[in-house]
Amino acid sequence: MAISYSYVSAYAQDDFYDINHVSEIRITFQESNWRYVLDSLFTNYGESGRLEGNINIDGQALKNVGVRYKGYSSFSSSEAKNPFNIELEYAINNQNHKGFTKLKLSNVIHDPTFIREVLSYEIARKYMPASLANFAMVYVNDTLLGLYTSVEAVDTKFISKYFPSHNNTFVKGSPEQLQYPFGQNANLAYTHGTDSSGYVSYYKLESDYGWSDLYNFINILNNDTAHIPNVLNVDRALWMHAFNYSVLNLDSYIGYSQNYYLYKDDFGRFNPILWDLNMSFGSFRNSDGTATNLTINKIKQLNPLQLLTTNSFTPRPLIKNLLLNTTYKKMFMAHIRTIINENFINNEYYTLGKQYQNIIDAYVQTDTNKFYSYTDFLNNIDTTTGSISDQYPGIRDLMEARMAYLDSFPGFHGAPVIALVQHTPTLPAKGNDVWITAKISGSSYAFLGYRQKSDDIFLKTRMYDDGNHNDGLAGDSIFGAKITVSGNAIQYYIYAENALAGIFSPERAEYEFYSIQPKINPGDIVINEFNLNWIELFNNTNEDYNLNDLYLSDNNAAITKWALPDTLLPSKTYLIVWTDASNTSSIVQSNLHVADFGGELYLAYVAADIIDSIRYGEVEPLKSIGRYPNGIGPYVYMQPTFNNINQIGTTQGMDLFIFPNPTRDVVYVEFQNDDAPYSIEIINTNGQTLSNNYYDKDSDTMSVTAKSIDISTFAKGIYVIKLIYKDYVLTKKLILF
Repeated sequence: MAISYSYVSAYAQDDFYDINHVSEIRITFQESNWRYVLDSLFTNYGESGRLEGNINIDGQALKNVGVRYKGYSSFSSSEAKNPFNIELEYAINNQNHKGFTKLKLSNVIHDPTFIREVLSYEIARKYMPASLANFAMVYVNDTLLGLYTSVEAVDTKFISKYFPSHNNTFVKGSPEQLQYPFGQNANLAYTHGTDSSGYVSYYKLESDYGWSDLYNFINILNNDTAHIPNVLNVDRALWMHAFNYSVLNLDSYIGYSQNYYLYKDDFGRFNPILWDLNMSFGSFRNSDGTATNLTINKIKQLNPLQLLTTNSFTPRPLIKNLLLNTTYKKMFMAHIRTIINENFINNEYYTLGKQYQNIIDAYVQTDTNKFYSYTDFLNNIDTTTGSISDQYPGIRDLMEARMAYLDSFPGFHGAPVIALVQHTPTLPAKGNDVWITAKISGSSYAFLGYRQKSDDIFLKTRMYDDGNHNDGLAGDSIFGAKITVSGNAIQYYIYAENALAGIFSPERAEYEFYSIQPKINPGDIVINEFNLNWIELFNNTNEDYNLNDLYLSDNNAAITKWALPDTLLPSKTYLIVWTDASNTSSIVQSNLHVADFGGELYLAYVAADIIDSIRYGEVEPLKSIGRYPNGIGPYVYMQPTFNNINQIGTTQGMDLFIFPNPTRDVVYVEFQNDDAPYSIEIINTNGQTLSNNYYDKDSDTMSVTAKSIDISTFAKGIYVIKLIYKDYVLTKKLILF
């Protein structure tokens, strides 16, 4: 059974954040007292004050960027190495580095290992949208400040990767003035009045509007808990809390109620997004909502369900009001189990941590402004370092104790077992039913989460073991549920629970899911363009399609002549199938033939199930035949647009097109014709007509006229092509070499 990923499935990590690449970032200010200026701006203006300078990122020079310090706990005016927030579009619109317009550089002040933040984001990205992160050596005015962590900003570019839109309400849980240890901060409690204005100082609005949306969300979260799923992506919130409790990231919502984002999707639900993981793995221990100044031993045994039995200093409705629901509580514990099993029980976290330290080892030694010794860097991945009053737990020591504690925690074990996940029929068609079944042992309740568009929300339907849901015999532990196919994709997961615990299949759901591809309908994938050498297919839909079971043919008597490869054709993308046998480098090389003087092409499952087809006439040299508009229009002659959107170019309307140009022996003249007589003249620079070709009505069904003219006897030079058609006279310059 194939498993797919959420919105980011087709997204490849950007080179800038390649973990194996340590960037070189050089900032230049005109001001020699730049430290004093940045200190003053940050102290007096916070996030609104920036100093303009230039920057060079791995050799790319960018001018007039805006630079400020960031991070209240990691900034100090007495330190040489402070964290930076750099806006590349500060003075020049659309200025970017590899598509990124913001740089977030952390100074690693609370991490002797240097890897806590990068490792945490690596783990988080398996289960939810989370930033990319790696390392950078930072210089200012040619003076090395040291090794920083470089983290992808959570901005509109980030939002666009994971959501269909990016202009909805977007909020950061970041109070104007952090109150600790007992402040409300951004805890999402309904404690600041009945108007959105009372909440302004506790959150930062990243979108152009949205205060009323945030207030409505807070009101329902606190006062109308039955409708929380209408305004919150509950599963995403449970994953965020599970992550924070697993890796002991307390400088978050579960600590001082900060360092997270909320984005409202197109279905009206707020989606939590992690931020600022530099103090994960127990580096921050001042508060977890119910206690202050936690010791390392206490944090190892931090109760993930503590808010159900102990009141926090200030309300934590985003956790407590979810965990009061017994199914949500079991889902939360299931997510913790998955994180622990997939990253810690198998020791993957430690292998990655050592790998990251090997990458940066030489850079750490070069960093003379680091806050800890090189010995601490080497040792803190295993054991505790620092003074008695300022200790940083060894990551390995901490997590081994954490694993042992959670292993005996209620809800960690005892979950049902889900196996043999299947669906029938294999290739369901729209309008028909598809049955999904699974063998679920030890379960008292199970449901199917499903959607039929990749940007939709998951609906839920109960699964039954009653013998009436394509599930075999009643009580045989085979559960079944039915979906009527209505979309271009079916994505689903299964959840089951008993009195002790719950479990998902796949275990990373809802971020990961199973996929069923319904039968492709005419118009979903089309023969988009072809010439004598290749055929281009195009996926018209918003879904990714696997081409398995589809065939291309150039003969209606042998529809299954050539099987398409078992490959994924992503949404709105192209696949080139070569017909030119000389192109041996192509991995998609067919035995098909596009004929010079006409033929046919078919895309089909079988002869009775044709997806797309065309009967074509003469194929003009150096030209192609393709759909215009791209993907949906009729076939016309055009300039080849290999693996790209079809451009009709100058053949649309009353324009004249000549090709090739410059040329030597022959020229082709093309224009849009509606079966009227026309003439084509070739005139030299002295005004002499050297060739006059008259043509009667054409019967070209594509309504595009293309004629070849022999010019092999003409001398080198510049000529004019003159077309006389009805009341039109069109001319183009022609160069002969």
